Amino acid sequence: MKLTSNSPTAIRAATTMPEYKLIYFNARGRAELSRWIMAYGDINYTDERIERADWPARKSTIPGGKVPVLMVDDKPLPQSLAIARYLAKQAGLIPSDDLDAAYCDALADTLSEMMAEAYKILFAKIDEDEKKKKYKDDLYPNIISPLLHRLDKRLADREWFAGGKITWADLMLGLVFQGLRKKQPTMLKEFSSVENHVNKVVALPKIKQWIDSQPETPF
Repeated sequence: MKLTSNSPTAIRAATTMPEYKLIYFNARGRAELSRWIMAYGDINYTDERIERADWPARKSTIPGGKVPVLMVDDKPLPQSLAIARYLAKQAGLIPSDDLDAAYCDALADTLSEMMAEAYKILFAKIDEDEKKKKYKDDLYPNIISPLLHRLDKRLADREWFAGGKITWADLMLGLVFQGLRKKQPTMLKEFSSVENHVNKVVALPKIKQWIDSQPETPF
């Protein structure tokens, strides 16, 4: 492939990329966005997955004692969104315009907060009927539905979420709502712009290849 001197790929090729190792559980969870970003950006890395049963013994060996953590050569980078944002920059998935970049950050924070509320229900020590009730009476009407309305309006006349080209925010949007609609298949029925956007993201060749290559995990 011929590279022009001012192309993002040429710039990346001209520099020495660090060695990356992403450490997380054997799950999608808070590491999957970074995996999608690296799949899309053709970033080589070691995907180190820890089984839950091994975590007590491994915890003390992990910088900070929490996962995910991205090892950049020998330097640990913690926090899922910080990792994703760093990798997105390496992959050319952050808008050059500062305001568009801030819009992407805002969506990432919003989706992260929404999923934190969803995880509270998912991992609560209550029966399944009570979980469904909390979703129906609280999570969906008060958090998910208002966000979907806003996103549907924004995406109605845009190809991508911000900046006129694909960004890490688009990948995160696709990842989050693809996961949620597996549990609630009709969730996006009333939000055609969001549904089309999610379908477009998960159909991206490198993303689809990654999804198809991964074993199914509980979360």
